[in-house]
Amino acid sequence: MRGTASDGRGTVHHGPAAPEPGLPVLEDLADVVAGAARSARGEPPGGGPLLREAACGYWWRRGLTSRADEVVAASGPQPLLSALIGAYGGDVLMPRPCPAGWALQARLLGHPAYRVPTPAECGGVPDPYALLETVRRVRAEGGDPRLLLLSVADDPTATVAPPETLREACEAAVGEGLHIISDETWRDTLHRPHDTVLLSPAEMCPDDVTVVSDLAGALLPSSWPVAVARFPPTGESVARRARTLDLLTALGAVVAEPVAAAAAYALDEPGPVARRTERAAALHGRVAAAVHHTVLAAGGLARPPQAGRHLYADLGPLRAGLAERGVSDSMELEEYLTERLGTPVPGGHRFGDELGALRVRLATAPLLGATPEQREESLDAPDPLELPQVAEALAALGTALGELRQGVSRI
Repeated sequence: MRGTASDGRGTVHHGPAAPEPGLPVLEDLADVVAGAARSARGEPPGGGPLLREAACGYWWRRGLTSRADEVVAASGPQPLLSALIGAYGGDVLMPRPCPAGWALQARLLGHPAYRVPTPAECGGVPDPYALLETVRRVRAEGGDPRLLLLSVADDPTATVAPPETLREACEAAVGEGLHIISDETWRDTLHRPHDTVLLSPAEMCPDDVTVVSDLAGALLPSSWPVAVARFPPTGESVARRARTLDLLTALGAVVAEPVAAAAAYALDEPGPVARRTERAAALHGRVAAAVHHTVLAAGGLARPPQAGRHLYADLGPLRAGLAERGVSDSMELEEYLTERLGTPVPGGHRFGDELGALRVRLATAPLLGATPEQREESLDAPDPLELPQVAEALAALGTALGELRQGVSRI
C-alpha cells in the first residue's frame, strides 16, 4: 500500500481508495449501461447536457439551485479536484485528518498544502480559530492561501459536522478571502438521516463555495468513475469554470457515454436507486455501529460513526499491547492489522494524522461477506448482524483488538 520510489511509483505516497460499498451492481444501473454499451464515444469535456441537467436536479432536491452551465462532470474525483485546484490557484488548506487524495493532488500540482486541526466534536472541517491562525501564519511566511477543502460528511472520520461548527469555519474562511471546495460525496450515506442534520456550506455562503461529489459515494460503483462539481452563481465563477474545463480537456478526463448514461439515471434518483441508496446506508450504519462497539469494548477510542462505510479508530490506549508486537506508529499499525485481519486497514498517516498517533480507518464492506451472494444477503437481512458471515467477521475483529489489551501477549 505504500507506493514509493522503491517500487517504481515515484516519491509521492499513494493513498488508499475510498471505502467500497461491497454490494453487487444494481440491476437497473447495469441495464442502463448495457443499453448504451454500443457507444464508443465519450462525453464532451465537462459532461454532456443530460448529465449536467441530472446533476442540477439532484442538487435542487437538496436545496441548492443550479443551472447546467454552472456544472461540470469528470471521469472521477481525482481529475476533477486537480482541475479545480489548478483553476483557483494558490495554497490549499485542509482539515487534519482528511481524505488521502487531497494533499496528493495539491502536491502533484505544485501547490503548497497546509493541514488544520479539526474540532473535538467532528472531523471534516477545520477548527475556526486554528484556521485563522494558519492562514495568518502562511501569509506572514509569504504564502498565498486561497482554497479551503472540507467535507461535511467525512472520510476518514465518518462524522457529520454540526451546523454551528460548519458555519463558524465557513465564516472564518470567507472572512479571510478563501474559496471553499465542499466535498459532499458522503452526504447520501447518513446512517440515521432523520436524526442527523447535514447542511452544505453552499447554503451558508452561496457565492463562495464550489460543491463536489464523487458519485461512487452512494450512487454508482467506484469502477464507473464520475464526479460532478457545482460552481457558485457569480461572474468570477464563469472564468473559473472555463479554466476548469480547459484543464479537464488537457487531462482527457471525459466520461464514457455508457457510464454517463448510468450517472444521469442515478442522479435522477428513480425508485430502485433511491431504495438501494437508503438500504445500503442503513446496512453500513448498522455494521459500523457494531464495529464502534467492538473498538470501545477492546479499550480503543472512536467517534460514533454517522455516515459512510467506515470508522476511524484511535488505538492509542492499546499502545502497550501494540508495542509488545513491535508496533509503535500508524504505519506499523497498518501493516500489523492488515496482515492480522486479511483486509487493508489504512493507518492515520495516510490521512494526514501524526505518524505516532495509533489511528486506523476500518471499513465495513469486508464484514458483509466474501462473495456477492453473501453481501446481497447482508443487504436483504432484517438484522445483518445475525448472519454467520457478519457475526464471524465482527468476532475476528474483536479478537484481534482484544489481543492488544495491555499486559496480554500471544506472540
